[in-house]
Amino acid sequence: MAYDGIAAAAAVKELNDRLLMGSISKVAQPEKDELLLTLKCNRQQLRITISANASNPMVYIKEENALSPVTAPNFCMALRKHIGGGRIKAIFQPSSAFSHYGENTDAKSDAQNAAKPDAQNADDRFKPYYGLERIIVFVIEHLDEMGDLSEKFLIAEIMGKHSNIILTKDDLTIIDSIKHISHMTSSVREVLPGRKYFIPETTDKADPVAVYKDRDAFTELISAAPILPVLKKIYMSVTGFSPTMAGELLYRAKIDPDLTNDSLSEAELNRLYEEFAKLMNDVEAGSFSPCIIYEGSRISELSGMRLHSLEGGDLYTEEYESMSEVIRLFYSKKDKQNRINSKSEDIRHVLKTLKERAVKKLELLEKQYADTDKRDKYRIYGEMLNTYGYSLKGGDTSFECENYYDEGRMIKIPLDKDLSAAENAKKYFDKYQKLKRTREAVSEQLEECRNMLYHLDSISNSLAMCESEADLNELRREMSESGYIGKHSAGNQGKGGRNPKRERKEEAKSKPLHFVSSDGIDIYVGRNNYQNEELDFKLADNNDWWFHAKNIPGSHVIAKTGNRELPDKTCLEAAALAAYYSKAGFDAVSGSTSAKKVEVDYVKKKELKRVPGAAPGFVIYHTNYSIMIEPSERIGYNQS
Repeated sequence: MAYDGIAAAAAVKELNDRLLMGSISKVAQPEKDELLLTLKCNRQQLRITISANASNPMVYIKEENALSPVTAPNFCMALRKHIGGGRIKAIFQPSSAFSHYGENTDAKSDAQNAAKPDAQNADDRFKPYYGLERIIVFVIEHLDEMGDLSEKFLIAEIMGKHSNIILTKDDLTIIDSIKHISHMTSSVREVLPGRKYFIPETTDKADPVAVYKDRDAFTELISAAPILPVLKKIYMSVTGFSPTMAGELLYRAKIDPDLTNDSLSEAELNRLYEEFAKLMNDVEAGSFSPCIIYEGSRISELSGMRLHSLEGGDLYTEEYESMSEVIRLFYSKKDKQNRINSKSEDIRHVLKTLKERAVKKLELLEKQYADTDKRDKYRIYGEMLNTYGYSLKGGDTSFECENYYDEGRMIKIPLDKDLSAAENAKKYFDKYQKLKRTREAVSEQLEECRNMLYHLDSISNSLAMCESEADLNELRREMSESGYIGKHSAGNQGKGGRNPKRERKEEAKSKPLHFVSSDGIDIYVGRNNYQNEELDFKLADNNDWWFHAKNIPGSHVIAKTGNRELPDKTCLEAAALAAYYSKAGFDAVSGSTSAKKVEVDYVKKKELKRVPGAAPGFVIYHTNYSIMIEPSERIGYNQS
């Protein structure tokens, strides 16, 4: 994930544009590691979420409110006391030099003048401390107990498992923090009331704000030991650069990221510096392009800058006007994906076990089936013995005769010397009949096993498309009705056990995906076999068009053309969707497409017939058109 210093800088730009000089009207702590500040700014009420969650640390402006505990936590109470009613004078992203704020005379003099309600004055005081650390500092002016204006720092550290929210005095003495870190937890820094706040300098990373204006300093930094791949050298040497952003920088400079830093030519170093300087100029100018990068249907990265290195193929970028919107969407979708993955773990385990068993059974059955190929040999042996066996004298271990089934060629037949020719013939005919019966039985079992594997693959494909608990409930119901899981596993479970009313209500909310083609035609994609069945035989009219990946488990796609002709563009888009939402096109783990081209069959709905006794959503058709197409879900627009 590219929530690096540049993404944080984009967030700071938006926070400054919308929150500066806003007054804090409410402080809440809805989660143990999350704050919600309500501000009044320019006659508007705005809310800002500051989260120190180890998995999803973030700072962003949000619209909706959140429920808070009845009893406010200690940190929330401390904030209400010290910054409640305060005004935000500055918001900035510091460098490690901020640790020394207030240690020189000029800074102390500036701190004494903090009462001046001049945002620009406050901003100028902190310019020497600007950087790209994943830290956001809110400078808050408020009245202290004596009624005098004073200043506090609310510091949000967005550093993964090391994330924290810290309140300090204007001399960086810690008042309190949302997470207390003692020396027993960290040998680098204690975060406790009364301790001095500082930014840990655990690495020798350079401040990009300082180094980008000096070409020699930059080239020396990149060329210096240790020798590393240049990609790693960048993010290990420059503060705020993630591996993703380092890769983007190299992409823009047209440099192979696998090259070592000592192998770069002077021209390559110059190109790298020029692109680095352009990027940092954009950061300082506040020229950002907040965006989310998708891989297939799954979110991959967020960024404050457009990442040209992550474009093409399965990757595509969606830009947004607001960095807060990017952060909110990214983490909400990420959280949704994680939650669905967690809740579907039982289904995944059952599917994996069933598929492994089915594959092993299929291998055994195919071996048995192959063994029956010699049945005709035994029949021929028996017929040859009945025809020519009269010449045998008894006690022979083999018999050679002419095979009239093979243009008169000779055939050698093994014999049991203790049996007569007729008895040997009967023995071979019995073997033939046994293998014939085995082949018939195994053929039925093979068809059942292959159908089961196909069905399990279709459920796996549906599982990859699940976006809600209602979708999961439909899959559980299908698996239960197919005998793959017990009925008790198919319902909603909670403290009160299964709740049929709630289950029916949630199932009703699960709907097919709905797209609108470039020609304005509605296209529906089934998320599971029940929805496929409903689309085919309830939603679709006889003259609507049906699409499906050829001989591959996948979604049924209906283009609602009615009695109109099927436009070429809509045909291509519906086929691309059918290819994408199939086993060949959609990777159930990553959400990325796994095939470059997929063959898709398409017919009018009236050509479809249900398969008697088959699982829901299984159909047959005899007349169809086919098209080879690249899987894609980026068609028209999605209304789901």
